Order: sequence, then C-alpha cells, then structure tokens
Amino acid sequence: MSSELSETTIAQLQNDMAAGARSAVSVTECYLTAIAAVDGVLRSVIEINPDALEIAAQLDRERAAGRLRGALHGIPILLKDNIDTDDRMQTTAGSLALLGSRPARDATVAAALRQAGAVILGKANLSEWANFRSTNSVSGWSARGGQCRNPYDLARNPCGSSSGSGAAVSANLAAVALGTETDGSIVCPSATCGIVGIKPTVGLTSRAGVIPVSHTQDTVGPMARAVADAAAVLGALTAADRRDNATGVRKRQAYSDYRPFLNADGLRGARIGVVRKTVSGYHAATDKVFEETIRAIGDAGAVVIDPADIPTLADERLGASERIVMQTDFKHDMAHYLADRVVVDEELPQPRSVADLIRFNQERAEQELVHFGQERFEQAAQRGPLDGEEYLRALAMGRRLAGAEGLDAVLEAHNLDALIAPTGGPAWPIDPADGNFFLGGSSRCAAVAGYPLVTVPAGFVQWAPPCTCADAQNATESDLPVGLTFMGRAWSEPTLIRLAHAFERITQIRRPPPQIQA
Repeated sequence: MSSELSETTIAQLQNDMAAGARSAVSVTECYLTAIAAVDGVLRSVIEINPDALEIAAQLDRERAAGRLRGALHGIPILLKDNIDTDDRMQTTAGSLALLGSRPARDATVAAALRQAGAVILGKANLSEWANFRSTNSVSGWSARGGQCRNPYDLARNPCGSSSGSGAAVSANLAAVALGTETDGSIVCPSATCGIVGIKPTVGLTSRAGVIPVSHTQDTVGPMARAVADAAAVLGALTAADRRDNATGVRKRQAYSDYRPFLNADGLRGARIGVVRKTVSGYHAATDKVFEETIRAIGDAGAVVIDPADIPTLADERLGASERIVMQTDFKHDMAHYLADRVVVDEELPQPRSVADLIRFNQERAEQELVHFGQERFEQAAQRGPLDGEEYLRALAMGRRLAGAEGLDAVLEAHNLDALIAPTGGPAWPIDPADGNFFLGGSSRCAAVAGYPLVTVPAGFVQWAPPCTCADAQNATESDLPVGLTFMGRAWSEPTLIRLAHAFERITQIRRPPPQIQA
C-alpha cells in the first residue's frame, strides 16, 4: 500500500494541491501504484479507469487557471461496480452476464462526482449482484472480480456487498469510495474494514443508473477513513433527480455541503439511546467494546438513555415483510434497469429479466455457480406485481414495524437525537463451502424504514470462530475492527454526522491495517 498517502484526508490533499506540493495527477498516480502493488492479493478493485490520469491532468489545468470545483476537485474515488459510468469501464455488478452490454449514460451520482471535480479512479469489487443472488453466499465474491479480502487479515471476509469499496479505502488504495446499501451493504463492510460509512435516507441520493435490488430500500453513500471525508462526498450527491422519484418527496431535507455539521464537541448535551435487545449479546469482545463506547459518549457530555430498545426489532413479521418487498422489487426493478442497457456485442447473451439471469447462470455454472447458488433470484422470479395485495400488505407492514412502531417510537418516547448499537461482529474466515458466518447486525430497521445510518470505528477485537475451511486455518489472532452505528430519523444526516464526528475525535480508534504482502 502507499505509505506516502497512508491515512491522508481530503482536506490534506486539497491543502497540498493548493500549495503546489501535489497535483491531481501525482495523487492519482500514487493510488494507482498502490493498487498495482497489493490489489492482486486484496482483490478490492475490479477495474481501473483507463482515463483516470487524463481526467486528473484536466483538473490540474483547471486549478492552474483558477477554476476550482469544490472540496472534491482532483480527489480520486472508487465506485462500486453496480454504479453506471458512460466511459471505457464496464458496469456489471460483478457478473459475467452484463459483459455484452453497457450503460447508456452515467448514473446520476457518477455524473455528480464528475461535476464536482472528482477523479473516478475505477470500479470496486463487490458481492455479486449486491449479495442478492443466494441465501448462502460468500460476501466479497463475484465471478468477475474474484474474492475480495479483508485488509486486516487476508484470510477473513470484508463483508458485503460493498466489499471492495470498504477494503480499498481501508487499505489506502483510494481517498474515498461509493457503496450502495439495501440492508447492511455499506455499514457492514465499513465496520469490518475499520472505516466510516454513511447509509443515507432513501431518496437523499439518486439511484438512477445504479443496478438495483429494491427501489424501496436502495441508497448510495460514501465510505471513507474519516467522517469529514464522508461528509464532503455526501454533499456532492444530494441534488434532486427527475430520474429517481424518491429524491422529490415533499419532506426531503438535503444539503449540498455536510461539512458545517462537523463539530468536535457535538456529543455534549445530545440525547443518545442505547439499543441492546437483538443487536448485542452475540459476541463478548464486541459487547465489551460497545460498553466502552457508551462510557466514552457519556464522558463527552451526552445524556445516555440505557436501554432504549427498538420495540419491534424481534418481530418476525419485520424480516418476513422485508423479504417479500425486496424480492418483488428486484424482479421488476431489474427488468426496468436491464431494458436500458445498450448492446455492444451481439454474440453475447443480453439478459432482460431475472429469468434471463437465472438461465445465464445455469449455462455458465462452472463460473457463476461455483461457490453458491441463486436461490434469491429464483424466489424473486416467482413474485407477483408491485400492485399485488401480498406486496402492498408487506410494504405497509414493514414500514409500520420499522418506522412508526419501531425507530420513530423509541426516538420519540425518550426525546432522543439518535440511537447507538454495535454495527456488527468482527470479520469471519472466508468459507466458500459454508458461506458467511455473521454474528449479528443492527441495520434492518433503518433499512426497511429507509432511515439513515452512520458507522464509525469503535474498537478492535479478536475472534477465532468454529470453522474448518482452508482460510480459517490461515486466519490469525489479529486485531479485527468493529464499528459503532448511529441511527436516527429520516433526513437526520446532519445530526448523525455531528455525533459520529465527535465520537471519532474523542476516541481516535481508526488505525490502518498491517502492510499487505503481495
């Protein structure tokens, strides 16, 4: 990895470029060199943008002419490989099925980053199809990108589905990255890779041109080594978009710059509720870190209400309704997305539906189905219409349990600014035979309600799970990061950013992973 840019922030890069000590080209070259040096092992980057240095050079010329586009001018950023780019890169969600076609235009968030002056460095590896193909998947694996690994222990999983985004940023292979989340896909890899992740309120950032799972729950957000960097990226992504109706809702609250909400003393006087039931108690070392974070937050001047449990979190109907909604959304949203792909190779399959994707995987089973199946695809293909009674009933049930009777209820009952919970357990050994070994998580209510989350590094633990896979034999007793999640009401990103930044400043938990040996 690049020691020259190790842990360098966006603000530091901007100061260096303003002083003439660096240029967008030199910064981009540093990250490209770091990727070339170690990513053959890490497998976090699925493709390099062949135009990255040319884009950086143009931005340097603009800077020299006195034209600065903002906080991201000249900053290299990776995009998860389910975010469309109208350039010489592919957008495939990690699947071989989309290699015969290409997007007709940039995703709205990709276009926004270009307009803000970011250098799109490349595409990050991911859990194929954003981890919505199998119930027994291996996070971080895609047929196109191979197995992404956790930079703190290469025998362990980086979590998913934004695996490459989390691993690359943590390993200092990019300044920042974009991930996407339907349920846990930004916050889990951020936590297990020891970085910051912001999962925005659904509708704050556009999903147009993003390979979908669920229009009900999908959202795009930044992953960074510091809250300030994530805040800088988020502000570039929040313009309303006619291509995504969710960005036009009446109560939407969006800002073009979230950096003014950064406050090192932002915990003082804040009312913070502690969620315990169902989101803790699954791992003693993670629980110990959680208790330490609670004490630190109280010592920083926050009013801590403990416990402040989400009353519906254990309700089985919450998970059941989420499955129905996601599967039904996926069937229809995927067909809508695939219809706009432009054919570039008539000799390759051109899938236009989930049924086509199922058939492609069956025909290429030796490449696509080598580790796990496609049960979620098959379940989605059987779902009914978006105006069907089953779907509408599940949609209403989920929103009520997660929102009005869940997060909203506990936040209002205790007059809270935010809730906290462990983001999840530490990274587990990569196990292609048995799949993921999740200990626990806290993302579901916010996912179903469409509410925001911010995860920050909370501490380090050790864990040797009962696993006999080959990678488990290579897993070390290394320190593994775990995260703390701040969760709140819809559009409460300013509050969550303030609280997370203050926690980050008083604890300073983040430390880079050990040197990766290529």
